[in-house]
Amino acid sequence: MGTHITEPLPTPRTPAGRDGLAALLAQPHTALIGLDFDGTLAPIVADPEQARAHPDAVPVLAALAPKVAAVAVITGRPAEVAVRYGGFAGVPGLEHLVVLGHYGAERWEAATGEITAPPPHPGIAAARAELPALLDRVGAAHGTWIEEKGFAVAVHTRRADDPQATFDSLRAPLTDLATRHALIVEPGRLVLELRPPGMDKGVALRDYAREIGAESVLYAGDDLGDIPAFAAVEKLREEGVPGVLVCSGSEEVTELADRADVVVDGPEGVVRLLGQTVAYSAP
Repeated sequence: MGTHITEPLPTPRTPAGRDGLAALLAQPHTALIGLDFDGTLAPIVADPEQARAHPDAVPVLAALAPKVAAVAVITGRPAEVAVRYGGFAGVPGLEHLVVLGHYGAERWEAATGEITAPPPHPGIAAARAELPALLDRVGAAHGTWIEEKGFAVAVHTRRADDPQATFDSLRAPLTDLATRHALIVEPGRLVLELRPPGMDKGVALRDYAREIGAESVLYAGDDLGDIPAFAAVEKLREEGVPGVLVCSGSEEVTELADRADVVVDGPEGVVRLLGQTVAYSAP
């Protein structure tokens, strides 16, 4: 594995973060490790279909998963896509890994290889059908990319001539479209996602932590969609469950970095931190 793990673990900058990390390292078998996928385990790329997990991610997770209660990859992507792009299927050591896709609406369990999911929200198909005409009408058809997500649909602006201006110009019309179809808009790093309300990473993380009886939680994310998961960890801390908030650093999103206990340098830093956690946690 290319990542060095002999250096000391970073010291969280808040007392709650330090307590969370200490609890995780002392009793790893009761800990939940929650991880976003894009921007956290996988580098951000212009074409979301080309996203792949960092080369060291699977080896590190395979070493970490047997030591903890569970590793949960929580993503807006379909679970099957995250499993494929992550390379998580059939890996020895990953039996304690789950992928909560579509913000928890879908679940893939490594132990069984099966996906469970409810039927899609009807508003997604209706909104998707209107998107090409909407993009053309507001002059944003060139350079934008519509990503089909089953339980959601996303418009990416990273390929546009002016990605940020295109993103800004689309927020209002896409919000109107979402509202008409009983959906919400989730902004991200040069992406606007239309999805059903009530689905977010905070709900997914909190529900799964309760399900497995986690006694400590670490969550790592990089984008605005991870803020609900940060809030869920903060709420769990208020309830007596220690937790650590990790930001996979990005100059595009500062809200998470300002709120995090630990900021690392993108997926490379996340993988290094997880490797250090393996090295320094109790047997």
